[in-house]
Amino acid sequence: MKYYFAALFFLLFFVNVSAQQKELTLKDAVLEQYGKFYPEHIQGFQWIPGATSYSYLEKGSILKKASAESKKKEGQLTISEVNQTLGTDLKWFSGMTWKNGESFYLVDANSYYLYDYKQKKGQLISKVDASAENNTLQNKTGNVAYTIENNLYIQKPDGKTVAVTINTDKNIVSGQAIARSEFGITNGIFWSPKGNLLAFYQKDETEVADYPLLNINPTPGELISIKYPMAGQKSERPKVGIYNLFTKQTVFISPTGNVDDYLTNLSWTPDEKNVVIAELNRDQNHVKLQLFDVSTGKLVRTILEEKNDKWTEPEHPAYFYSDSSEDFIWMSEKDGFMNLYLCNTSKGFVKQLTKNMWVAEEIVGNNTKGTEVYFTGTGVSPLDTKLYSVTISNGKQTCLTETSGTHDASISSDGKYIFDQYSNHETPNVAQVLDYKGKLVQTLVKAENPMADYKIGTTEIAKLKSHDGFDLYTRLIKPSDFDPNKKYPVLVYVYGGPHAQLITNSWNDGASLWMEWMAEQGYLVFTLDGRGSANRGFAFESVIHRKVGTEELKDQLVGVDYLKSLPYVDADRLAIHGWSYGGFMTVSMMLRHPGVFTTGVAGGPVTDWKYYEAMYGERYMDTPEQNPDGYKASSLLDKTQNLTGKLLTIHGSIDPVVVMQHNLSLIKSFVDNEKQMDFFVYPMYEHNVRGKDRVHLMTKVLNYVMENNE
Repeated sequence: MKYYFAALFFLLFFVNVSAQQKELTLKDAVLEQYGKFYPEHIQGFQWIPGATSYSYLEKGSILKKASAESKKKEGQLTISEVNQTLGTDLKWFSGMTWKNGESFYLVDANSYYLYDYKQKKGQLISKVDASAENNTLQNKTGNVAYTIENNLYIQKPDGKTVAVTINTDKNIVSGQAIARSEFGITNGIFWSPKGNLLAFYQKDETEVADYPLLNINPTPGELISIKYPMAGQKSERPKVGIYNLFTKQTVFISPTGNVDDYLTNLSWTPDEKNVVIAELNRDQNHVKLQLFDVSTGKLVRTILEEKNDKWTEPEHPAYFYSDSSEDFIWMSEKDGFMNLYLCNTSKGFVKQLTKNMWVAEEIVGNNTKGTEVYFTGTGVSPLDTKLYSVTISNGKQTCLTETSGTHDASISSDGKYIFDQYSNHETPNVAQVLDYKGKLVQTLVKAENPMADYKIGTTEIAKLKSHDGFDLYTRLIKPSDFDPNKKYPVLVYVYGGPHAQLITNSWNDGASLWMEWMAEQGYLVFTLDGRGSANRGFAFESVIHRKVGTEELKDQLVGVDYLKSLPYVDADRLAIHGWSYGGFMTVSMMLRHPGVFTTGVAGGPVTDWKYYEAMYGERYMDTPEQNPDGYKASSLLDKTQNLTGKLLTIHGSIDPVVVMQHNLSLIKSFVDNEKQMDFFVYPMYEHNVRGKDRVHLMTKVLNYVMENNE
């Protein structure tokens, strides 16, 4: 009998060990990070307006409803039931948004439906033109604003179509995002709170240079012309239009300063009488928060102003937390960190609400009394994102999600409950409902590790010191069979620029799964978030001003020195890879510090900042005329003679962000200097390669590293 149990134990042990030995393929690592390897999570969560109930989706095709107050499930609805009622063939609850406590919208392509959950009835309320883009639904009225080419339209539930603009000049573009989506701008259409008016961006691109991109699909190929304002050159001229649905008239708001000032972060006042716009000068060092009358388009007053010798960058619109007040919250990093300020449309600045030495990220809601506002921020660890409340009257601040990690939270319409979904280094995902004090009400999901059966290495988060005393966070991924007595080659993955943070206290620590695959090939994969990167405050980020590619490289070299100090690192086999700003950093390292890395792979790299667009480039570098020394120092075109290792650059053939001129100019310089390098183009891709072809991209990148990092 004892031999039977011994055999059974061996069999169970063998089966268990075998279950742990699945090999991660590169294809799965690239395509399934947010598929089968994504931890169980709550999908499509929404608080139902005017209630303490909420809904979420299961597999996209089942709508579930529950009460936060009673903790009871309130039923479910399948997409097949909806289809039976509507006579449709919807595959999932696409575009599902609650209109009120009983009805919700669904969107299928350009068709809009309203479905009554209680009555189990629904109808088609609007069908917009098949060529429509930038569709924006007004929740209360059901009107849909949209663009076709350069004009703006409204489709009403009664079937009527309104042409808001009729511009035959293609240079006048309405209803689209302006300023190349900088300054927090993500769209160009802004319905008023009650839906009586429509604000929209309009840009005049007449003086902006045309930039040619080659479309290879027709025979013969043809040029696609885009507008691309390079640093120091003519830029777009913005306006804000205000269309009145009753008078059918439009008034326009123009910059109060120069014609090419930026009009950013538009928000409506609750009474629909005014809009608040952050107007920023072309030099991006002086912002005025302006109040405009929507009936005339005239400036009412300047609410507040901010200036900075380096840059001011408005990223968040004014947040009105009460329908009956002129008070609002303005977010600014004028004291060195993004904080919340109480302001008033008549009185201007009232007081500073938060005085944190860490970064506030987003305002996510308020209670119905208008006494507290909820916002997310890093807290003392810049790797975290937590939820906080602040009391308007006294500035008292409370952390509502104490668990360290990356939290994504939303607030019920009455401000009594919080939906919180978070992960951290040890926790794949937890979804829960909290009360307004942060106390647990119910747990909805506690996910297991979806990669428990795979051979995966370990990830270590650490801190180094920059040459001038700043903390620099690092991530080091080791293989599952790591042996401290061996010597390992290293791949350094880098971004290094503004508005990005590669290392976070979240599941996978912010890493891509291809890094885990690379580690299993016998590599260490290392990342350092250096100066210029996000969520560390203005001093940390703005050190790059007028000299991009200098301080950031110093920080990366601190990381290199650290790697070389580790007994298990092969200091003669270091490679580096990055994309976009990370591509710029990769080529910069290979040319400005030759010999540090044997191999570099740079995707979509900026190679000379005079070729980059004005909105982003001038913030960090000013114009080429204002900063000739800075542009010369950061340019890579006169440094190609320094290359000693192997370098591969990659570009999408129709990249409208970092245009191909960057890479081709770099290659020409290599040719002029009789230096060999490698180059690969992804035809008809823009700034990155996505979908199934991303497997091809990562195979090429990682094979190049492994073949040449010797």
